[in-house]
Amino acid sequence: MFKIAVLASGSGSNAQNLYEYFEDSQLARVELIVTNNPKAGVISRFQDKNTAVLVFDPSTDSQEMLNKLKSSVDIILLAGYMRLIPKDWTKAFAHRIVNIHPALLPKYGGKGMYGRRVHQAVSESGDLESGITIHLVNERYDEGAIVAQFKVQVTPGEPAEEIESKVRALEQEHYAPTVAKWIKDVISQQ
Repeated sequence: MFKIAVLASGSGSNAQNLYEYFEDSQLARVELIVTNNPKAGVISRFQDKNTAVLVFDPSTDSQEMLNKLKSSVDIILLAGYMRLIPKDWTKAFAHRIVNIHPALLPKYGGKGMYGRRVHQAVSESGDLESGITIHLVNERYDEGAIVAQFKVQVTPGEPAEEIESKVRALEQEHYAPTVAKWIKDVISQQ
């Protein structure tokens, strides 16, 4: 049984989806929710769940949190976590940290490209598709090896809110099953 920590900074919809997907799994289980935002919605989402929620300050508690993660979990999943993962974390969890990005990388990735900003850039670009990228995390924003991508059609100039809705549906449908497949195909073989 693989133990998972989910890092989230916002509302926690993807964190909840991951938790529910693995709740009765024999493969993996979400053991820990970690947030850098003491006001994040993910905290209230998990108040009644049988999973610990930890709030930490990455500027002062990074090493302490890394030690906690190393002693508690096998895999880290990012679900709307809005900070760059430090190099010592990517080294300690080499090829065991996964992120979901709301665009088809390498387009619309990098520092500052998250949430509505991504969807607005897609809208203004004239692109005919967008989607999600599930990728490994390294010490640079959105540059880790791609695990999977899923696409949705968009029309040039389509409002960012509509693109966001389509992309969120892809996230809810594909993130957890893709992680499960990745664990079976890659992590279980290591």
